[in-house]
Amino acid sequence: MIPESVIEEIRARAEIEEVVGEQIPLKRAGKDFRALCPFHHEKTPSFYVVPRGGFYKCFGCGESGDVFTFLMKRGGLSFQDAVRELGRRYGVDVPDERMERHDEPHRVLYETVAFAHDFFRRTLADADPSSKVKKYLADRGITAEAVERFGIGYAPDAWRALREEAHRHGIEDDVLLAAGLIKESERGDEPYDRFRDRLIFPIAELSGRVIAFGGRILSRSENAPKYLNSPETPIYHKGDVLYGLNWSKSAIRREGCALVVEGYMDYVSLAARGIEHVVAGMGTAMTEAQANLLARYTGKALMLYDSDAAGMRAAFRTADALLQTGVHPLVVTLPEGEDPDSIVRRGGAEALAPFLDGAVDVIEKKIAFLAQHGYFDDIERVRRALDKLLPTLRATVDPALRDIYIARISQRTGVRRETLERDVERTPLPRAEQPRAPARAPSPRRNQVFDRLEDERLLLKVLMADRSRVAAAAAEIPSEHLHDPRHREIFQALAKTPADQVPALTNDAAAVWTLLEKGLEEIINADGTYTNIIGLLKLEDLDLRTSFLDDAIAMTDAANVGPMLLEKHALSRQRAEVIRQYNLGNKSSRAYNSRRTLTTTSTTPPD
Repeated sequence: MIPESVIEEIRARAEIEEVVGEQIPLKRAGKDFRALCPFHHEKTPSFYVVPRGGFYKCFGCGESGDVFTFLMKRGGLSFQDAVRELGRRYGVDVPDERMERHDEPHRVLYETVAFAHDFFRRTLADADPSSKVKKYLADRGITAEAVERFGIGYAPDAWRALREEAHRHGIEDDVLLAAGLIKESERGDEPYDRFRDRLIFPIAELSGRVIAFGGRILSRSENAPKYLNSPETPIYHKGDVLYGLNWSKSAIRREGCALVVEGYMDYVSLAARGIEHVVAGMGTAMTEAQANLLARYTGKALMLYDSDAAGMRAAFRTADALLQTGVHPLVVTLPEGEDPDSIVRRGGAEALAPFLDGAVDVIEKKIAFLAQHGYFDDIERVRRALDKLLPTLRATVDPALRDIYIARISQRTGVRRETLERDVERTPLPRAEQPRAPARAPSPRRNQVFDRLEDERLLLKVLMADRSRVAAAAAEIPSEHLHDPRHREIFQALAKTPADQVPALTNDAAAVWTLLEKGLEEIINADGTYTNIIGLLKLEDLDLRTSFLDDAIAMTDAANVGPMLLEKHALSRQRAEVIRQYNLGNKSSRAYNSRRTLTTTSTTPPD
């Protein structure tokens, strides 16, 4: 049986809009997403996905549920198989009696990298406050909270410190070499540590598991690179990873765009100051795999590269890779000699805002850059300018954006759009045009999801304790309104099973039943608890419908919002009536009212 804690961890991590969006096309509807329902035929979308709550709901056929339910109904999976599938996807280990943990490929490498990460973090934590690494962090405005949050460490100024520590823990050189943590000596001496006297930034996959490191040198040296990354290993392929995406993916969805910076320090400096929709490259031009990865979370990217010629060339190469995936790139122009880190260190997050607001489309920036360097001064240079503009045009898979680019290039160069179109048609696009999943909203907040599940569990406890309430509850709350499929199964089974019998349940629902039975003694004011929880569930449904209506109103022109406003007014009246009928008072205190006061083990019932 899968532990409940594992199920809840997967539920908290899973991105329901991502899972649903891979099977049906979603369109943004305010904070949520809307689509034609996959469970019944309809012409007008009435199926909503609510990321902040972690569930979906169709107002046409009544289908609803969470991310597990969707996989079960669309994929024909059992609950356990749905949990395992999402566990694999979101990096949560799910116990499986059929498969031993030691069979995982590269397990030793993952464990060795985790050991090294712990070593680097402990070394930084133990460093003297007056040490150069602590002074460097202080000078760069990186707080202890940021160090902890981003797992920053320090590789000591010693040739074999990590290697010797690893040996003491039974980790041999062949494993350290395979993990990219030590290097063979060209002189035939013993292997030595790859990272020495460097600030260490852990590089993680999307699940958050560390797979490699980036090191920033602290001492000036003519022979040593400023940044040093782990080499390619069986678990780390630098062209497949974007630094910080494991932390920032939800913020990127929330903001509807990503800020692409050049280095680890830029990322940490911005994210630590509240600008969290950021990713950083791995020291090379963005690859197709990295661009595809970013396209899963947003359709827009702002590039914050150096404003010199080298920085602009890097920005243009990155933009072409993004355009091939359907992401719209814009270029942020920073003052000469400045980078994102220096700007926010001096003036905070608000100092960066004007530069972000001034971001321009990559074609506009490229044309301006070419004009600055005299590419439109004569016919020969205009021809060379076309050679530099056409790769971006060819990379653009979005038909509308490509049409806009053709018009703009034609206007600036004087070349007829028909000629440009023929040139594009002669050259195959880098990849087939395929519809891209839309930018998505933030992942559900853990406490919101857990509060809803606690409401459902509390209702089931009351019904299990007093089966005479089941018929009334079924009339008040449709079973499909329960988000957890196991809760729904129990609720439906209670309605069909005589009060003196235990319902027949699947193994997963039976496990939840057993857990709920152990808490029945907590119900000391069944009348108050039942009334309160029914009211809360009704109130949540009304709030959800109001939220959808607000989104629809925001997207509708003023001449057509009259019926919506009337419906919203009706919902407002219903909401006030529910609060009055169920004596809910201030909704903000609902968690306290329903889960604390009414289920306390005190011998004195609340008033």
